Amino acid sequence: MGIIAWVILGLAAGMIAKMLVPGKDSEGLIVTTLIGIGGALLGGFLATKVFHVSGTQGFFNLSTWVTAIAGSAVLLFAFHTFGGRRSGRN
Repeated sequence: MGIIAWVILGLAAGMIAKMLVPGKDSEGLIVTTLIGIGGALLGGFLATKVFHVSGTQGFFNLSTWVTAIAGSAVLLFAFHTFGGRRSGRN
């Protein structure tokens, strides 16, 4: 896949994961896209290593989207848990 396809896939996967993962939605479009792209890469890597299948077979392949959304949901959950909170105290 080309870089434009990765950005589109990342944006879509990040937005879908944002709907699936509970929590405060403090991320903007750019952070959501970056989490989605990272999730797509994470999902593809884990699918290859754990299940011995290629999660990046093509843009319109269902396994590509499932692994991207699952990876994005994991990263979004981690972002909410560890890095997404900002305290109002100085």
